[in-house]
Amino acid sequence: MRAVFEFMTWIVNIYLLEGFEADGDRRDEMATGANYGLRDEIRDFWSERAASFDEFPGHEIFSERERRAWHALIERHLGEAGGRSALDLASGTGVVSHLLDDLGFRVTGLDWSEAMLERAASKAASRDRRITFRLGDAERIIEADGSFDVVVTRHLVWTLVDPAAAFAEWLRVLKPGGTLLVIDGDFVSQGPLERLIARLERFAQRRGVLAAASGPALPGDLAARHRSILSRVHFKDGARAGDVAQMLTDAGFADITIDRRLGPIHRAQARAMPLTKGLARQVQHRYAIRAIKPSD
Repeated sequence: MRAVFEFMTWIVNIYLLEGFEADGDRRDEMATGANYGLRDEIRDFWSERAASFDEFPGHEIFSERERRAWHALIERHLGEAGGRSALDLASGTGVVSHLLDDLGFRVTGLDWSEAMLERAASKAASRDRRITFRLGDAERIIEADGSFDVVVTRHLVWTLVDPAAAFAEWLRVLKPGGTLLVIDGDFVSQGPLERLIARLERFAQRRGVLAAASGPALPGDLAARHRSILSRVHFKDGARAGDVAQMLTDAGFADITIDRRLGPIHRAQARAMPLTKGLARQVQHRYAIRAIKPSD
């Protein structure tokens, strides 16, 4: 009987120990989940995209025609570089950083994804560029007040979790009289022309007149994560230019200008895209916004 009692005691202890360890694992998972927020999801999403990021038209520059169009847009809003300091927020693989460097700015690229920064640094080294890349969150910048003459963002605003706080940070790191240039768009809602293009595409494909679009595309799991993230950011219904401009005004920026004249860029990008995607690119709600930090 004693042997049976000891055996049963051993079984119970094992059961209780496994239950305790399982509870500990669940507590660890709950703690990890509590500390892993939307910003972390966004960072990890772009880190996984880093390897193929430059393969997509609209990310990397695919022609000299497109490069010239970008230069023209930047110079239209920022003027001559003259060696001024520029911060490229959410710099990714450094595409905009290189455009700014082309024009003579002293460029610092900031990104929260180490994978993106590794590619950016490698690209800059291969092109013999003197661009500084740093790890950092575009919504919580560690740079000192008044550090930069210019702050530039491309396709960052739509991902912001707290744009009001981010815009206040961007204002803070600009020098008095400095310029913010935002290049972004509404990547959620489709206008009438874009919806018409999508319907015509489906009709032509059903009729066998138009083949299914080819070219780089997000794998299914990443596409699902992209939709999930997009449904939870501040601009989940689309970052419209007027709304962004109003928030910049509320943050303290002045002399705000909305520029929808991005046609030369979009027409150049369309040449590297499937027909219908290239047409859609030219009718989407995309824009540049220039805003000035008031002088003291």
